[in-house]
Amino acid sequence: MSYEELISAAAELLRQGGRNFALTGAGVSTESGIPDFRSPGTGLWERYDPMKTATLSALRRDPAAFYDWNLQRWEAVAGAEPNPAHTALARMEELGFLAGLITQNIDGLHLKAGSKSLFEIHGHLRTCRCMSCERHFPFSHVTDQYGAGINPPHCACGGVLRPDVVLFEDRMSPDFFRATQALSGCQVLVVAGTSLQVYPAAGLLDLARRVVIINREPVPGSERADLVIHGPAGRILSDLARVCAG
Repeated sequence: MSYEELISAAAELLRQGGRNFALTGAGVSTESGIPDFRSPGTGLWERYDPMKTATLSALRRDPAAFYDWNLQRWEAVAGAEPNPAHTALARMEELGFLAGLITQNIDGLHLKAGSKSLFEIHGHLRTCRCMSCERHFPFSHVTDQYGAGINPPHCACGGVLRPDVVLFEDRMSPDFFRATQALSGCQVLVVAGTSLQVYPAAGLLDLARRVVIINREPVPGSERADLVIHGPAGRILSDLARVCAG
């Protein structure tokens, strides 16, 4: 099928009604200036070893080094703005073509773009919590202390603060389990900008009746999809929202 035919076919699936959802990964945020993790030549994990920089054990072993490795990148993420992919998904939800959105991203850009029914299954950078007493705080508690030369940032009780994101070795967030429940009866799952290499998130495809994959490169699980559209997420999702709206 041509590109136009693929967009029309995807729109027709979404127009058929029922509970449709989107699942997004880092690829939807690259157009906002946030690098993804696994793209050849540009992925973050080609420059950083996640097993040294992004694990729960790395945080526990040397929390000061953990923040030295990660905080500057997280501050850049927090300053990013939504791109056409985010706004198109929010628009499709507003029009009733999506019942909700599930994201692996911690950047908060779907929220900024106006998505309402949102499941951030890997957490977010809006808050942090104490690893000792479990009290929650705005993430500014981390950035303000680090900026003042206090590393690692800590709670009044003396415990180290950690971001409310899912690190390697962490348990999954409550939003992941809420998302699996929400996907009960899912008719169409639009999967955009994810490598489908991270489990259990990649397993969410199995909960949907029909699957549409949008990605720049071929990904595992494409054989499971009803439609696969290759290209930039911003352009494809914008075109899909436009055709859905008629």
